[in-house]
Amino acid sequence: MTVEGTVYLDHAGTTALDPKVLEAMIPYFTEHFGNPSSIHTVGQEARYALDESRERVAQVLHCRAREVVFTGGGTESDNAAIHGVSTALRETGNHIITSSVEHHAVLHACQYLESQGFEVTYVPVDSNGMVQPESVYNAINERTTLVTIMYGNNEIGTINPIAEIAESVKKRAAELSRTIVFHTDAVQAAGYLSLDVAELGVDLLSLSGHKFHGPKGTGALYIKRGTPYLPLIHGGGQERERRSGTENIPGIIGFSLALEAANGVREKTSAHCAGLRNLIVESVLERIPASKLNGHPTQRLPNNANFSFTGIEGEPILLGLDMAGIAASSGSACSSGSLEPSHVLLALGQSAEVARGSLRLTLGRDNTEEEVEYLMGVLVELVQRLRQLPSLTTASP
Repeated sequence: MTVEGTVYLDHAGTTALDPKVLEAMIPYFTEHFGNPSSIHTVGQEARYALDESRERVAQVLHCRAREVVFTGGGTESDNAAIHGVSTALRETGNHIITSSVEHHAVLHACQYLESQGFEVTYVPVDSNGMVQPESVYNAINERTTLVTIMYGNNEIGTINPIAEIAESVKKRAAELSRTIVFHTDAVQAAGYLSLDVAELGVDLLSLSGHKFHGPKGTGALYIKRGTPYLPLIHGGGQERERRSGTENIPGIIGFSLALEAANGVREKTSAHCAGLRNLIVESVLERIPASKLNGHPTQRLPNNANFSFTGIEGEPILLGLDMAGIAASSGSACSSGSLEPSHVLLALGQSAEVARGSLRLTLGRDNTEEEVEYLMGVLVELVQRLRQLPSLTTASP
């Protein structure tokens, strides 16, 4: 079987910009190019578009428009949340809680703060990569100011029980009579899971536009009204003094329209991707001996399938798939060039050898059953062929 064009199975890495979103953005590069801080008509046209975009995002999150801060992407949103809360509350405590499987935007921000005198607890996960609410509850102490736990894991797709974790944080904070802020990295959840911040019970939530067919270099940070916060970026006081810098109006328009569109078809997209994902999982486990699905078997993002294969490394698989016109990854796109084993798989108890050999397949709205059939034909033969090469063998999961 053959298919036309590239079979793109790396939607967790990035997505194509929606043509309708691009069409809406273009006039704001040329015709409506004003600075929204200017008081003249050209500037106020941009201000109107900015305000309209903020309202659009707020409707998806079910929050106040003034609680939405536009950023340059998910990494900035994560860093702004962690630095902003930790520094604002430093006089009341210096303890941060996160998990061992967070995106590097969270882990590296926490590690930097450790070098500045903060204490960080990295709570473990279970064998499926899930953070348990009781683990977070037990880690909170009289110095804790911030808890940051991701919504859906970017590598293995496991969905954390964010609402339950939020409740455990609030309960412990009440017992200790102190302010403890809860942040979630929802970058991978957008377009697949509900982003209702009231239902989730979060104080801050991070998003990135290019994960749901919006433009790269765009993001947002929800900051609940009253949350202690100091800005990461200083300057002209834009975004209600929470993120200085002239707003990227075309990008913000694209971000908001893409988020609105993705949320509008969320259930349809999730069902479509979950159906294809299940086909892949069933086929891999049935047709490829010594294969293992990483992450929770059911509580996982509908578009994510992550596998380990006994006896081979991940890089040859990716190269073989690419030569066959299939785009996939071995984990986070932000560290795909690294030879280090996946910290997520290590946290699940896998060996370093196996953790270097995972395959992440992440689906999107345009993938088809024909593409899945083609993938499986290529993958089954590829794994069998690679296992016959002793130089590529590795340890078993």
